[in-house]
Amino acid sequence: MRAGIALLLCAASGLAQGADLRMTVSDGSNQPVADAIVYATALNPPAPVEHKASIDQVNRRFVPRVSVIQTGTAVTFPNSDNIRHSVYSFSRPRTFTLKLYAGTPASPVVFDQPGIVVLGCNIHDTMVAWVLVVDTAFFARTAADGSASLPGLPPGDYLLRAWNNSMSDEQPGEALHVGSEALSPRHLHVDGQALEVQP
Repeated sequence: MRAGIALLLCAASGLAQGADLRMTVSDGSNQPVADAIVYATALNPPAPVEHKASIDQVNRRFVPRVSVIQTGTAVTFPNSDNIRHSVYSFSRPRTFTLKLYAGTPASPVVFDQPGIVVLGCNIHDTMVAWVLVVDTAFFARTAADGSASLPGLPPGDYLLRAWNNSMSDEQPGEALHVGSEALSPRHLHVDGQALEVQP
């Protein structure tokens, strides 16, 4: 079942250097959502820059369980357990298999297409994790209280979205313009395929 997500936005000062957005993400029952992903994608994005990230395996779990990375990021999958794992994904943005191994594989996996990637282990069926690959450097994962911030958004036009691993697809977002004036607080509600923006 897809969770409804409410995203409350407000802007801090410092627009000359970029706007700082503080957010709270909640579900359809108005409860905070931890590990949700919030991100703002520029409508005219710059060329991607290569980045690195790591998703570990600890106590037969992926750590972190939910990740967000920029398109083009090279991800290593160290195995900190004393047993071997075989990490794989059949997701369309990045299909791969790391055969049974201990330690850290020699080559990282490059995620060169945006979208939702689900990770698993061929040996341990209970191991699952999600990677959201986005065409932006402006993203954050919410804390236990549902809060997150996107600091230093440069002036420009963006599409603002929220996602968590209970949602099978990315949902429509809200247009966001960062200019010389302060951003007014707004409420973005995502529920299934419907998009409702309230003042």
